[in-house]
Amino acid sequence: MKHKIRIRTKSIRLIGTAFLFALLTVCSTQAVGIEETPNILFILVDDQGYGDLERHGNPSLKTPNINKLHNESARFTNFHVSPSCAPSRCALMSGKHEFKSGVTHTIMPGRNMSLKTVTLADVLKSAGYVTGMFGKWHLGHDGGYRAENRGFDVAISYTG
Repeated sequence: MKHKIRIRTKSIRLIGTAFLFALLTVCSTQAVGIEETPNILFILVDDQGYGDLERHGNPSLKTPNINKLHNESARFTNFHVSPSCAPSRCALMSGKHEFKSGVTHTIMPGRNMSLKTVTLADVLKSAGYVTGMFGKWHLGHDGGYRAENRGFDVAISYTG
């Protein structure tokens, strides 16, 4: 059991490091005089398996728009999710293991991402981006835990 936990923690650290490197690369374009920063569209889909896309070989589903996005985009292909959606979302939003940010489940007391946690939206906003979140937030739905208080300029979400 310890071995599995250690591997998972290393994977999350590696993903977090790669994620921060990508952010720093994007942020550094302004420092070297490149006037145009790239647009970023980050899509996180709940409960979708690898084989649920036509591009990944599913013979029944037709997903032409997702196929096009797949062919033109960067993809995270080695991310290991948690047993439920909120901890996985927290790890992606923070770049840290979800336990380090306070999210261990989808119900209280483990559903609120720590207010001390810096989010992806915070980092992008500090780099001059306008940020938006549309869909399922599920990292806290009261007061300072809401998406619009976690670095997003616009947030349209629901609590479930």
